[in-house]
Amino acid sequence: MKKIKDLSKSERPREKLQAKGAEAMSDIELLAILLGSGTKNHDVLTVAGRILKSLDGQNEKLSIEALQKIEGVGPAKATLLAAALEFSRRRIRPEGTRISFPPDVLPLIRHFADRKQEHFICVSLNGANEVITCRVVSVGLVNQSQVHPREVFADPITDRASAVIVAHNHPSGSLEPSREDLEITRQLKAAGEILGIRLLDHIVFNQRGYYSLIEHNCI
Repeated sequence: MKKIKDLSKSERPREKLQAKGAEAMSDIELLAILLGSGTKNHDVLTVAGRILKSLDGQNEKLSIEALQKIEGVGPAKATLLAAALEFSRRRIRPEGTRISFPPDVLPLIRHFADRKQEHFICVSLNGANEVITCRVVSVGLVNQSQVHPREVFADPITDRASAVIVAHNHPSGSLEPSREDLEITRQLKAAGEILGIRLLDHIVFNQRGYYSLIEHNCI
């Protein structure tokens, strides 16, 4: 990962946001702006990357104590981040978003498209196809995410979900589902039928687009 000093002025997070708007920013760049600066031994982009990794693993629920355990994060930065995360949760809630077509979940997950590892995500839906919540189930390698049906359905069972949509990013750039993607989809559909929780779709996505298995008659 490049350091701030190695970037041209137009590529630096603050200048990029001013020129292109917040929507054009990656999660790491947005975090870097919130942090303001790094420390003597840790560049701000490096610290932002560590925070992002922890947030993904904890589904964006990190206490101040947990944030301070991240190398390069002290009490001031931890307090700022905790406040920003809570503010965003209060104002921007996926709960209640109605899903008419499976790709309607893309706005909830597209910020994972630039991740360097596969993130397997599960969106729980109620009987009216409204979003209950959106969670990261697992974080895998560059080209695969290790996931098991029991991990995928553990939280939807607690949510009393009627259906789920699962998705994962493809860091490799290809949107074509792998043999393993198709196999886990079959396993999830079968497990969901036993549990009474429908699998509506499995979406593969990256920064350029998405591949819906239901749209391609793969479910």
